Amino acid sequence: MKVVRRDLVPNGPGSVKMIPVDSDDLWFVYNLIAAGDSVMARTVRKVLRETAGGRDAERVTLKLEIKVEAIDYDKEGSVLRIRGKNILENEHVKFVAFKGIIVLLQIGAFHTLELELHRPFVLRKEIWDSLALDVLQQASDPGASADLAVVLMQEGLANILLVGKSVTSTRSRIETSIPRKHGPAIAGYESALKKFFENVLQAFLKHIDFNVVRCAVIASPGFTKDQFHRHLLLEAERRQLRPIIENKSRIILVHTSSGYKHSLREVLDAPNVMNMIKDTKAAQEVRALKDFFSMLSNDPARACYGPKHVEIAHERMAVQTLLVTDDLFRNSDVVTRQKYVNLVNSVKDSGGTAHIFSSMHVSGEQLAQLTGIAAILRFPLPDLEDIEMLCQHMTLLLR
Repeated sequence: MKVVRRDLVPNGPGSVKMIPVDSDDLWFVYNLIAAGDSVMARTVRKVLRETAGGRDAERVTLKLEIKVEAIDYDKEGSVLRIRGKNILENEHVKFVAFKGIIVLLQIGAFHTLELELHRPFVLRKEIWDSLALDVLQQASDPGASADLAVVLMQEGLANILLVGKSVTSTRSRIETSIPRKHGPAIAGYESALKKFFENVLQAFLKHIDFNVVRCAVIASPGFTKDQFHRHLLLEAERRQLRPIIENKSRIILVHTSSGYKHSLREVLDAPNVMNMIKDTKAAQEVRALKDFFSMLSNDPARACYGPKHVEIAHERMAVQTLLVTDDLFRNSDVVTRQKYVNLVNSVKDSGGTAHIFSSMHVSGEQLAQLTGIAAILRFPLPDLEDIEMLCQHMTLLLR
């Protein structure tokens, strides 16, 4: 993310002008913008001008600033759509035709802005809290770029994924029908497999840039990964494919149970992969979640999940590591969002660690299945269920 201008007060109002450079940046923006903020950007509208003979239509570029009411992120199209009421007077036009409907371009009229890559916009907030400032810092940190490319495959199926700092995106999916490897069909099998490997090779060259990623993982059950790896290196030498030849030491083989996307968690658990990306956000999330599940299995009194249990544990200064998904911070209720911001800050202030998981990563998806919030505790709280029941009972008595 390129931050052009920053004019804000921590825990106060202000604005930031920025330009999203890649799809990860748009995900950061999605996490930055909340209902009640305002966003200003240039957009194109079809304008109807009054003339002596009636009305003439033309397309003009103009500025819109809207008070945000709804946000939608299109991961595949790398577009962020923001809907809200216009709060900026526009001197150019009185009427605008949008999708065949004439709407007034005036204060209070509803509009949708699309934020796209390489297009600047200004975000204004009444309160730039610590979480928003952290997200802004991560987004503008050039060292936190995409880290890992993964080719998940099995015979006839390959998924090429890019694991970025906030988004895991599927860049290509290759499917080829492979005949059985028996009897007279063996010739057809070898021909189909060679064609499949060639298609995967072309997608590998198109989507994996070793100037960006730290390493590329080829993962599969059985020997498919080894066969494709041999094909990749032989073809690289034969065709003099410099990106592969010069980076073959950064291509890692990993065993997985399948070539489907859910096997990505097996890749991220592999020690040789973790060593390559150990200081990245994705790797830190994987380690923290692994530690939580390990604690839940081996010492369940030192692990808890769910908003109420985590809140009670924190009141007793027991939270050592907080795990929370970014979905919880996109709550349209400002009070709820602030509650989680305060929880993160309080855990850090008390000497604990807080990991904010991206819901677009496989580890974030796992955490979301556990209500989106969990904690590893400093000391056991075996009576956590009883404490919750007592709190509920006291609340009822005080009403």
